[in-house]
Amino acid sequence: MKKLLFLTGDFTEDYETMVPFQMLEMVGYEVHTVCPDKKKGDIVKTAIHDFEGDQTYTEKPGHNFALNYDFDAVSTSDYEGLVIAGGRAPEYLRLNDRVIEIVQEFFEADKPVAAICHGIQILTAAGVVSGRKLTAYPAVGPEVTLAGGEFQDIPVDGAYVDGNLVTSPAWPAHPAFIREFLKVLGAKIEI
Repeated sequence: MKKLLFLTGDFTEDYETMVPFQMLEMVGYEVHTVCPDKKKGDIVKTAIHDFEGDQTYTEKPGHNFALNYDFDAVSTSDYEGLVIAGGRAPEYLRLNDRVIEIVQEFFEADKPVAAICHGIQILTAAGVVSGRKLTAYPAVGPEVTLAGGEFQDIPVDGAYVDGNLVTSPAWPAHPAFIREFLKVLGAKIEI
């Protein structure tokens, strides 16, 4: 069975954690969910971000999400691709040296990477977006530009693909986000 690594943490966006994880397992991938300083069976708290007409998203408590793999056991050579959830977690996950190394190793090996919403903050901190076209939650756009990337302002339900990199602005893009990531992975779904 092909494996994917799924990077999450406390206060990742609930939908951006639960839904892609379930969708990728549904199509047959073994998805290892990890978080720095946590082990298999530990819980991360998620947050529900919604668009209710305010200047930015609102936040409410989400579900508890159980990790199914130890962060310290990750070897990037074991995985076909990497998924990075959004929400508030990326602002502290990007401070972890091993998180940065993992991202850089996936890019150095030219493996598929999917990041959504604020997950792109981890990519900018890892120094892997220079010369790339990508999208993110609009408030992360300036970080993309400062890191040498070309921010793509697309609809909230869209996905942008640049080579092995798939990015989306937020959870309303899940159908496009996962569809494009599966294409980059080379997965075939027949109906």
